[in-house]
Amino acid sequence: MRSAPTILHLDMDAFYASAEQASKPSLRGKAVIVGGLGPRGVVATASYEARRFGVHSAMPMAQARRLCPNGACLIPRFTLYREVSELVMGMLRALSPLVEPLSLDEAFVDLEAGGAAFDAAGARAVGERLRADITAATGLSGSVGLAGSKMLAKVASEEAKPDGLLLIEPGTERELLAPMSVRTLPGVGPATGEHLRRAGITTVGELAEAGEDELVRMVGKAHGAGLYRMALGLDDRPVVAERDAKSVSVEDTFDVDLHDRVRIRNEVQRLADRCVGRLRASGHSGRTIVLKVRRYDFSTLTRSETLRGPTDDPAVVREAAARLLEGVDTTGGVRLLGVGVTGLADYTQEDLFAQVRAAEADGDPGVAQESGTVAPDGAERVDVPSGAGEVEAPGGAAGAVGSVEGGGAPGDPGGGVVRYWAAGSDVRHAVYGPGWVQGSGVGRVTVRFERPGSAPGRARTFRVDDPELEPSDPLPLVGPAGGVSA
Repeated sequence: MRSAPTILHLDMDAFYASAEQASKPSLRGKAVIVGGLGPRGVVATASYEARRFGVHSAMPMAQARRLCPNGACLIPRFTLYREVSELVMGMLRALSPLVEPLSLDEAFVDLEAGGAAFDAAGARAVGERLRADITAATGLSGSVGLAGSKMLAKVASEEAKPDGLLLIEPGTERELLAPMSVRTLPGVGPATGEHLRRAGITTVGELAEAGEDELVRMVGKAHGAGLYRMALGLDDRPVVAERDAKSVSVEDTFDVDLHDRVRIRNEVQRLADRCVGRLRASGHSGRTIVLKVRRYDFSTLTRSETLRGPTDDPAVVREAAARLLEGVDTTGGVRLLGVGVTGLADYTQEDLFAQVRAAEADGDPGVAQESGTVAPDGAERVDVPSGAGEVEAPGGAAGAVGSVEGGGAPGDPGGGVVRYWAAGSDVRHAVYGPGWVQGSGVGRVTVRFERPGSAPGRARTFRVDDPELEPSDPLPLVGPAGGVSA
């Protein structure tokens, strides 16, 4: 614990939804729900306007639609979110070399390490200036918590939401925490919270009064001791500047269970290619290939294979993932597939399988293939630490634009390829310019033509196969001058 509130926690407000509102002028001040749009889609985040209807993250999208029928339901656009996140994280690093990102929209900052602040007054000034700078540069708002520890700074930013700042003066921690729910504390999830409730403990103050011995008896030595310290407001964890990625992974949840073994293999190959793309983008290679399969009954199987050396070769990852799939029983159907790479390194060792292919191409049978070791069944995969990676579009939103074989555009009985467009995806029309998909169905797609910083635009409807309509990259939310695009 510090004697001054010089640990800052920034949490952007309803980040994905706010970024969508900023980039789509017609949605400003309206309910926006971001997540997977399929039957099994899940809400990633919701704007504050949508939260008034009871919509929240991790809720099934179908339930969110029922609660908020007039809300705009959009797919996530991580390209845009990463761009804004990089700008905000750059502002934090200008304050201090010790910045610990937790996700795209959340981070701790040690203000003392950068000389930005050494007392309460200085910390408050830095926090207010940071919030103003973020709004000026992105059009988005963030909430700031300031305290003498990471735990309390995070609690403060949550209490300050939305678009606020709360500073906890050292010495006032217990008084502030006492009336709060035990769920406020890190590590107290639904199960632990319910266990404590049955014991008559619902607030942090009651947790502190119970004493360390009683908490150890209730939840175990390590967890009980930790809970007691947090209830007293004690937390000595330092701000850690870098968090090394431990794995890179992608996964998709399918709207309908997959039963066709060929389709399942093709999906695994596609996921392997996406995983390698992310692996290369992060500047890493990896040694262990992981396959995740969630079956129709929600049971989850994880298989892994360790190679001789790290690789970022898509063919190698595809081959390993295919071998792992051969050992998995998919009878009954598959609802989720994932491919990951662990054992990351910042270099690529010449892999054996590439040598084998090269030798076979040269007609040299003298190179033997050595298979990796297959790990036994493990628990469900734990993803990259917060801030080291990204979350896949909930509900398996693998892309904004796709095609379906065997259909046909209206008036084309001969069939062919029918395009479909996901709500919220970016497009460009040869005549009308950039816009975004407002909705699609029965062979038509409605596009609203507007851009960040513009007035609300006009919506127009086209055939889904209109040759003048093409998918597009997101327009930057941040203009070249450092402000919101005009």
